[in-house]
Amino acid sequence: MKKCVIFIIDGLGDRPNEKGLTPLKEAKTPTMDRMAKEGICGLMNAIDIGIRPGSDTAHLSILGYNPYKVYTGRGPLEAYGVGLNLKEGDVAFRCNFATVDENFVVLDRRAGRIGPEEAKILEKEIDGLEIDGVKVIFKSSNGYRGALVLRGEGLSYKVSDGDPHKVGVKVNEIKPLDDSEEAKKTAEILNKLLKIVYERLNNHPINIERRKKGLPPANIILPRGAGIVPKIEKFSEKYNMRGACICGTGLIKGIARMIGLDCIEVEGANGTPNTNFMGKAKALVEALKEYDFVLVNVKGADEASHDGNYNLKKEVIEKIDKMLSYVLEHINKDEVYFVLTGDHSTPIEMKDHSADPVPIVIWGKSVRTDDVKEFNEFSCAKGALHWIRGEHVMKILLDLTGRNEKFGA
Repeated sequence: MKKCVIFIIDGLGDRPNEKGLTPLKEAKTPTMDRMAKEGICGLMNAIDIGIRPGSDTAHLSILGYNPYKVYTGRGPLEAYGVGLNLKEGDVAFRCNFATVDENFVVLDRRAGRIGPEEAKILEKEIDGLEIDGVKVIFKSSNGYRGALVLRGEGLSYKVSDGDPHKVGVKVNEIKPLDDSEEAKKTAEILNKLLKIVYERLNNHPINIERRKKGLPPANIILPRGAGIVPKIEKFSEKYNMRGACICGTGLIKGIARMIGLDCIEVEGANGTPNTNFMGKAKALVEALKEYDFVLVNVKGADEASHDGNYNLKKEVIEKIDKMLSYVLEHINKDEVYFVLTGDHSTPIEMKDHSADPVPIVIWGKSVRTDDVKEFNEFSCAKGALHWIRGEHVMKILLDLTGRNEKFGA
């Protein structure tokens, strides 16, 4: 049976500048343009018209999961992304190691960007704690970042952030966001945890040495983005396909692991404009020999957009085009249906996500080609696919590959 690829250029879409150009329209993209000529094109809003999606909710929607039902917050995705094995009902948070004074006033939200080696040692002082019958699971990631999980009965994700998101103010007292006993219990446990963490870390040998070197100690963690691990149907059960994911960012890896996609690690794939583009391309070609479905996310264009760097975004898109050239040279069009799109627009002028739709092309055997000759925000608007939502992508792929069932007699 035919195989499927969804290739996401993170933050792909943009708004025209004073010359009427976007990085995608101006970039030299012969391979993307070839796919547009040979495929069916259109526009897509990952969630819906007028909705500014996060990368997390956008990817869930494109994969056929209703984000309004399965997305409770970023915490669980970050925890999955760092490799934690979560259970349904676990409450998870994103965290930073940070520096506070004796009054819990935040002096540095990233603890001087503490390195991963030191963070791994401090991690052991938090992971495995138990408070009021609730187990604490903690894992550091990329130095100052980490993921916190609470596991036990009677917990809720309806609690506020401990992270004040700025320096010079005290760590937030974590409060319940509703009147439930579960939310009250969870907030109490978290407030107790932060005090215990400070007591354990403030005079830890690692932090004594950091102070001697004039570095800020990592003596607290700042939790935020609470979410509960949802009951979610695994990708293989939902679609009867064995799937994999190739990406460089923990958030997308977290989504993949949550729904049961295998994460294929690529050396140098780091989610930046300097990622290992060709390594990802080669990994995709190899993955299609083993898997029925592969999700690819390339993050660099989004990073450039958040920095407001027009030329860098254009350069990243051109590098991605070369990736696609390699892929198309090594796969059979008769055997693979390939969706090329973005998860959201990140306009240079905004330096953030917007609700502007992104171009999309579906390339493969027997698709109904249209008159579109170039892959960009303007040309694809004239395509025969018209304007779709992310939830339609997997349905279209299931139909093209003969995997869907007829509705009715």
